[in-house]
Amino acid sequence: MVATARESRSSGAVSAGPFLRAAGRAGFTARGVVYVVIGYLALRIAMDGRGPDEADREGALRQIAARPGGTLLLWLLVLGFACMTLWRAAAALSHDGHDGGRRKPGKRLLDAGRAVFYASVCWGTAAFASGTGGGSNSDRASKDWTADALALPGGRLLVGAAGLALVGVGVGITVRAARRTFLRRLDTASMSRRTRAAVTGIGLAGNAARGVVFAGVGLFVMTAAARFDPGRARGIDDTLRSFADTPAGPWLLAAVAVGLLLFGVFSFVSAHRRRF
Repeated sequence: MVATARESRSSGAVSAGPFLRAAGRAGFTARGVVYVVIGYLALRIAMDGRGPDEADREGALRQIAARPGGTLLLWLLVLGFACMTLWRAAAALSHDGHDGGRRKPGKRLLDAGRAVFYASVCWGTAAFASGTGGGSNSDRASKDWTADALALPGGRLLVGAAGLALVGVGVGITVRAARRTFLRRLDTASMSRRTRAAVTGIGLAGNAARGVVFAGVGLFVMTAAARFDPGRARGIDDTLRSFADTPAGPWLLAAVAVGLLLFGVFSFVSAHRRRF
C-alpha cells in the first residue's frame, strides 16, 4: 500500500477532462493494436525464418488491411493516433500535474516530441489507408534517411548523434522498465494483488523489449555513421531479424517478439487503467 501511494503521488501525470481522457484511451488502444500485430509478425519470423510480412508498422498495417473490415479498422487507427497526438500536445502545453504541482519543462518537452511523433504516425497511417502512401518499410526508410543525412556537411556526426540518441532512448526505456516506473502512471490502487502482479509482469516484459529494439536500431545507425555506409542502417524489421543471427538464435527473436506483443497488451491496459 505504501508503494502504491508513492506511485500515485509521484506520477507527474497531467490532469485531463473527459474529452482528453477519451482521446488518451483511444490513442493507447491504437498503439496496442499495432504492437500486437508487430509482435505476431516477429514471432512468425522466429518460428519459420520468414513471416507473412515485415515486422514493422508498415507490415502491421498491411496485415490489418488484408482482414475483413480492414479499411475501416485502418481509419479507426488514424483516429486513435490523432487522439494520441492531441493528448500528448495537451500534456506538453499543461503546467499542472495531478498532484497540483508544476510539471518540469523537460517532461513537457518530451510530451511535445511524442506529439510530433504520433502526428507523423497518424499521417503515415492515413496515407496508407487512403492508398496515397505506403510501400516503404522501416528498413528502406532508415537507409534512405541515413544516405540523405550522410550527404550533408557534417552528416556523419549527425547520423552518429541520431544513433546515439536512439540507443539512449532504448536504454532509458529498459532501465525504467526494470525500475517499474510505468506503474506510477497506472491506477494500481484499484487493482487486486493478482492483477497488479500480472500488469507488472506484462509492463516489464513489454517495455524492456521495446527498449531493446530502439537500442538495436540505434546501434545499426551508429555503425552506418562509423563506416560511412547507409546500407548498414536498419529499421525495426531488419533489427528484429538480426536477433536471430546472434548465438541465441531464433530464441532471442522469439523472446523480443513476445515482449512486443505484450507491450501491445500493456497499451490496452494503459487505455483502461492509466490515470489521465
